[in-house]
Amino acid sequence: MTKPFTQNKLDRCISCGYCLPACPTYKLTGNEESSPRGRITLMRAVQDGKLPLVDLVRESNFCLGCRACEPVCPAGVEYGVLLEEMRVATWTGKNRPLIVRGLFIAVGTKFIVRLLGLFSPLAKNRKSEGEVHLALGCFERALFPSVSKAVAAIEPNCSISADQGCCGALHAHNGELEKGKEMAVALGESMPGTILSTAGGCAAHLSSALGRDRVKEFSEWWAAKEAVLNPIIKSGKPVRIGFQDSCHLRNGMGVFKEPRAILASLGEYVEVPDASGCCGAAGTYALLQKKNSRKVISQKVSDIADLKLDYLATVNPGCTRQLKTELKRAGVITKVIHVAELIALSQK
Repeated sequence: MTKPFTQNKLDRCISCGYCLPACPTYKLTGNEESSPRGRITLMRAVQDGKLPLVDLVRESNFCLGCRACEPVCPAGVEYGVLLEEMRVATWTGKNRPLIVRGLFIAVGTKFIVRLLGLFSPLAKNRKSEGEVHLALGCFERALFPSVSKAVAAIEPNCSISADQGCCGALHAHNGELEKGKEMAVALGESMPGTILSTAGGCAAHLSSALGRDRVKEFSEWWAAKEAVLNPIIKSGKPVRIGFQDSCHLRNGMGVFKEPRAILASLGEYVEVPDASGCCGAAGTYALLQKKNSRKVISQKVSDIADLKLDYLATVNPGCTRQLKTELKRAGVITKVIHVAELIALSQK
């Protein structure tokens, strides 16, 4: 029988516990099994035949997959990979959430993906002489079409095509790891050169499948241009801007200084407490674990309210949706906006 986990990745964990204070679900519960170290202990037990696979289902569902444990791990444990393997093993048959099945269908073909943005005013198709291609997020094109329009406005040397499929991040993070990799490779073959992504989760997945040199997240790519930006003025003063990290972008790709540098040139930058901490969106998590998702973001909403920001910048559509929803629910008037949209606003 094939074992579900890559053994040498399990073996890297030395059970030191550095991951505990970084883990949102451990903070919520205080339970060892709901920490990266605890989950890896459960994985080892399954790998060694001491525990049935079904006993991993609860924790594979409860984990946010934010990978906050990875930067603090002295042993370099690739927890994100182990979580993906855990979901490959457990999210099968009746254990695969119905919502996930529906989302897989929604992004399963180019035709359906194109339909998602059919009635959204996203950026128009265009070809550029450059070697940069914009990856249109499947749900971002439908929910936040202004993001692609902003990129089109501020970067004329970027090719844009609506005739592209899903990058496979949704599959890779939700129990279809190999399918997710295949979709990333297919997207890479359709876009020669550099792939530019406005979604942190998509960028991290694509870079793991295609190589770091081929994939650039928007903020890291823009920061490298060293373009001069004008501050956004409101009521005679620079606007107050905060930022929420994308977990996969920060913890998976190591990109977090670049968006902050951009925002500091656009107004008065204010660091949000625990901006590196997960907002609770976590891909499908906010749909599957609504109560826990809201628990994760509750303190963040309170902190943002206290800062009285004009704008809260994001670099991932899942984070944007989560923050817009919860800030509105709490009556906080701070506008949630993608970094690219803020840059476009500064150039008007």
